[in-house]
Amino acid sequence: MSAPPEQPRVVAGRYRLQSVLGSGSMGTVWAAYDEFLQRQVAVKEVRIPPGVPTEQVAELRERTLREARAIAVLSHPNVIVLHDVVREGHDPYVVMELLPSRSLAGLLHGGRRLTVVQAAVVADAVAAALAAAHAEGITHRDVKPGNVLVARDGRIKLTDFGIARNISEVTMTHTGMMLGSPAFIAPEVASGGAVTYAADLWGLGATLFAATEGRPPYDVDGDPLETVSRVVHGEVPAPSPGPLAPLIRGLMAKDPPARMALPEVRRRLYPLLPQPARRVFGPELFTRADGRPAGPEADVTQVIPRLPPTPPPASADPQRDELADGGGALAADPGPLPFDISEPAAEPTAEPAAPARRTTARTVAIVVAVILLFLLAAAGGFLLTRVLAGQEVGPPGDTGNTHAAAAPPTRQALVTREGDATNLRGAKGGLFAVDVPADWTRFVTQRPADELPTSTRVQFVSADGARVLGVERFAHYASTVDAYVQALHTYWAPGDFTLVRSEPLPGRDGRLVIYRTAERGADGERAINRSTIAEVFPSGTSLWVVSVTVPVEQERLGRSELFDRIVPTFRKTD
Repeated sequence: MSAPPEQPRVVAGRYRLQSVLGSGSMGTVWAAYDEFLQRQVAVKEVRIPPGVPTEQVAELRERTLREARAIAVLSHPNVIVLHDVVREGHDPYVVMELLPSRSLAGLLHGGRRLTVVQAAVVADAVAAALAAAHAEGITHRDVKPGNVLVARDGRIKLTDFGIARNISEVTMTHTGMMLGSPAFIAPEVASGGAVTYAADLWGLGATLFAATEGRPPYDVDGDPLETVSRVVHGEVPAPSPGPLAPLIRGLMAKDPPARMALPEVRRRLYPLLPQPARRVFGPELFTRADGRPAGPEADVTQVIPRLPPTPPPASADPQRDELADGGGALAADPGPLPFDISEPAAEPTAEPAAPARRTTARTVAIVVAVILLFLLAAAGGFLLTRVLAGQEVGPPGDTGNTHAAAAPPTRQALVTREGDATNLRGAKGGLFAVDVPADWTRFVTQRPADELPTSTRVQFVSADGARVLGVERFAHYASTVDAYVQALHTYWAPGDFTLVRSEPLPGRDGRLVIYRTAERGADGERAINRSTIAEVFPSGTSLWVVSVTVPVEQERLGRSELFDRIVPTFRKTD
């Protein structure tokens, strides 16, 4: 007798798993059927890779919940829709929209390229999705062709926010985990630097490069660490001449602040886009060689095992090498990288020959000297930080916050930066200038109407993401300044907003507002408290809000070192 066929798995009593869309060591994406609502869905199942230390298992599960939180706050036609999050045992499952589609990676398979019009349509859709994510404070961190879905009906959606991080959340760096895909990862992320929205700009540029060139910008024989090293230290590959080449160069600038902003990207793409009724992806792209439908496809980020470090080549000027090309040195041991590696595990090989031994006495002397220097540097840095922060040199009391605080703001030189807070192309009244630290990165987003009308918000964000200068303009604002202050709390969950002070601005119309917010991390726990100091004032028919946001423990220094120096320099220029 033949064995009875295996029954399909049912998750949470309603989602019947049918077929695998994508699978990797990080998990599996299933096509499934929701028996309650009777519709097709996609279900993402977490799989813990073999060999992962116990302390990292919870972190990998947390990545799935991060994806759910990231998608849940996004409502945009170019972002995959989240339907549900359920648990089966200890494992979370994310239930998402199932889009009959192919990934851009599938369309580019075998060295194929998109036409200029096709590439422009994809780039505009991804840029729109990223703008929506950035407006919610979310960095995708893994923009690549495998995470862009192209449907038969022309819809294009960005997916796999599994390693997305809200700018307010605590990063997961204490395990040494590097997040991203090696051929598309931004140089500052690959070298262990701060992750900002600019990392997504690089990913968009690298994806557009692959779409127009038929190959990724970096890929060293499938070796992820060698590829990452090339990203950090190598030259940026030049795109072929064409209408999209300036955008690719603008997005793939090694220096994050120099990358082209999303509104400018979309402005330059606009002349290249087809008429709405024109179809640019033909049916032949969704059919396999045997005539069967191709897709849907899903891209699942994978983990590779920890690899031994490769020592850098000797140099006459190591400091110069470290700063070359605008990137820091690649970490000697970046830890498990969730890169796409499908090769089977290799047999153990002999360890490389050890270098010639130093004498025991010399080795001990070097170790002792290094330890002493480290202790002196740590103690000196601690004392200097406490003094600059105006705090006692002795140990601090228990603040009840277990998360590490960002470094306090120091007096940085300011440079004049320009911004555009208009909400319609060609509109006037939104140009301004303000003095900010030179290394802060500018982002432009639009906040949709809710309790307050639509606004355009220009943010200048510090390299570590802890401090933000915000310039927000509500065009044709018909209410009062007090009405704005009263509606502020609607941006946060109940209990997460505290109005500290609201008082008239001296000598002019408007109010000085100080408020504190609690931004949630994993499992709803309070991850970081922030303090915002803002000037709110009318100008013509517009309402302007110029603010500085810092961690709450830096509120006093944020006022004296940032707000009092920066906000008075704000001026309208049109």
